[in-house]
Amino acid sequence: MVEMVIAEGAQVTLHFALVLENGDIVDSNFDGEPATFAVGDGSLLPGFEHSLFGMASGENAELTIPPEKAFGQPNPNNIQHVDRSAFSEDFELAQGLVVSFADAAGSETPGIIVDADDKEVTVDFNHPLAGKSILFKVEIIAVVLAVTH
Repeated sequence: MVEMVIAEGAQVTLHFALVLENGDIVDSNFDGEPATFAVGDGSLLPGFEHSLFGMASGENAELTIPPEKAFGQPNPNNIQHVDRSAFSEDFELAQGLVVSFADAAGSETPGIIVDADDKEVTVDFNHPLAGKSILFKVEIIAVVLAVTH
């Protein structure tokens, strides 16, 4: 196989970690098997994927991905107020609790309980990492031409 740099048409094998500014690790595969993806297959968000362009096997990097290129900025329209009666009376609503809701298409959408009282529940449907810069630590294992079928 021909070695190449990461670009459109590449298949990449790497170890990675997603780390918050406070040092909390969100996800990492450094202790396990490396991940393999084809550029553009949707495995990585474009902002993460494009930050790797030009890198070759054997390279290591710590890249800061700003919110706009990571999980976006929080959208105030994604904070919804739901009538308390939509939840069963014995369902304990606690701040920070992640609850799954059915959306209009019947898919499951997670929301985080922000506040709740006897009448109303405030739910945040923004991605939990929205508004956060992410430190993207990578070790590139291999870069080859992606096999297309």
